[in-house]
Amino acid sequence: MSDWVTVAKVGELAPGQWRVVDVDGAPIVVFNLGGEFFAIEDACTHDGGQLTGGTVEGDEIVCPRHGARFCIRTGEALSAPAYEPTAKFPVRVADGEIQVRDDRWD
Repeated sequence: MSDWVTVAKVGELAPGQWRVVDVDGAPIVVFNLGGEFFAIEDACTHDGGQLTGGTVEGDEIVCPRHGARFCIRTGEALSAPAYEPTAKFPVRVADGEIQVRDDRWD
């Protein structure tokens, strides 16, 4: 089981911002959407490229390489050329810190 990894203090990640952290070798991006925190793998399931070079539109991120869209809240692929979801991860706030962990191997 993966340990919780601190991403930032709550005040350091304002609404509309995101931050990428490495969790056991996986790039995970944590987003602040209106004061709620969500985490997905920073990888497009179409070709493995980084999602964080793209734009955030509401609760979606658009892959900068080929325009696939993913739901930040669920990881769901919303448009071609991606058809598979990207991994979604648990996020918590503990002692004023935003934390994430990779629970895929639990």
